[in-house]
Amino acid sequence: MFRLSSFPMIRRASGPAVVLAAALTGSLGLTACGQGAEGSGTGAAEAPKPPALTETEKAALLTSLPAPYDQADLENGRRAFARCRSCHTITPGGPNMTGPNLYGVFGSEAGARDKYSYSHALRTADFTWDAETLDHWLQNPRTFLPGNKMSFAGLPDATDRRDVIAFLKVETGFKPTGE
Repeated sequence: MFRLSSFPMIRRASGPAVVLAAALTGSLGLTACGQGAEGSGTGAAEAPKPPALTETEKAALLTSLPAPYDQADLENGRRAFARCRSCHTITPGGPNMTGPNLYGVFGSEAGARDKYSYSHALRTADFTWDAETLDHWLQNPRTFLPGNKMSFAGLPDATDRRDVIAFLKVETGFKPTGE
């Protein structure tokens, strides 16, 4: 419920325009907090999010990764992934944006995430995301899978790709299985 008293800066102002502006701001804020057009719409409670890993747990997970990812620089991976954040989220239950949420991407089938509109090329692709596949994809998505809708030109530097992949493994719920 919208309450004018929730906005102390507005209580000091007056007039119908101020009240209308406050109401619109409040309703837009509530809309932005929802899942938007891609939300489930079921009203079902979401599964609890796993606790964030500590720096020690992240370091242990990094060392458990197969070479060359066990030697990655997670800080460089985080910085390099900044180029991807305008289109992708990586949090559990995070929203799809221009690109799908990447939490749990490793081991998932290409083009199979719920509530995301993939290109025909990706929907009909026959592969599972693993480090090697993602490395080739990140090098140049357009040549890796012609017809996909990703406009990103790629990460030409092999070290940046290694670090992004390790960063994603550490940040997106990856569980080592001997990959």
